Amino acid sequence: MNIGQKPEILVADLGYIGYVRAWKLQEYLMQQAMAVKLWNRDHPPSAQKQVRHFLLLCEHNPVYTLGKRARLEHLLWKKDELLRKGVEVYRINRGGDITYHGPGQITGYPILDLEFFFTDLHRYMRYLEEFIIKTLSEYGIQAGRIPGLTGVWVGHQEERNARKICAFGVHMSRWITMHGFALNVNPRLDMFGGIVPCGIRDKGVTSMALELGQIPDFTEVKKRLIQNFCSQFRATFRILSPTEMADMLGKAEEISLPVLPLASSDATHGHMNKETEES
Repeated sequence: MNIGQKPEILVADLGYIGYVRAWKLQEYLMQQAMAVKLWNRDHPPSAQKQVRHFLLLCEHNPVYTLGKRARLEHLLWKKDELLRKGVEVYRINRGGDITYHGPGQITGYPILDLEFFFTDLHRYMRYLEEFIIKTLSEYGIQAGRIPGLTGVWVGHQEERNARKICAFGVHMSRWITMHGFALNVNPRLDMFGGIVPCGIRDKGVTSMALELGQIPDFTEVKKRLIQNFCSQFRATFRILSPTEMADMLGKAEEISLPVLPLASSDATHGHMNKETEES
């Protein structure tokens, strides 16, 4: 990339996609970025390759994910209840505790090489929060941060009434990011009753639909998220075509995820990864 040139972020709107399939795609794109960085390390400037940056947006089937710091007792529903409600459970390689993904929620996975932006994990987390806060403000929803708690909250000015509207959890290796954020547009909020969201017992959850009293247009919310994300990171963007997305997803199917059962529940699954940065 030339000095002064803005990085380009490739945006993939994956629509409704299974959690494992999206997880494989993230791993594939991270591995591709890692391979380019290793190549560039061993080759002269004239032979350098370009690292590609991505923003994946999607909706998931109902799933609880447990981050590296998650405590199993924060999963409240037992196996029978999980099966009855059709909820999958995975231990994954992001930071944070337990959270919910499902229909009506926009989940975003930035795959960025932060060496093209800045090498500061905490700054990265604040950037993620900031573009969500800006997007919500465009809908008249006043949201913000609570000191010591990652996330974006409504009612943050008076902490006892705070409700989380967007959760975050990331994994990073060699400054390449994966996992990301989950914005509650209009999910079933009762599904959060099966967990202690993010391990925080004294705070609630909310959604854009609940705060607005009406369901915002899902496509419009995604457009605003894309624009505000790329503006926050001072980048241009290009929307990937269905053909490009299908090609990536096909190649990602070859990725193997080491899935192991958690000892405390036959209904849950685990994933281990060595290089993890938590936030």
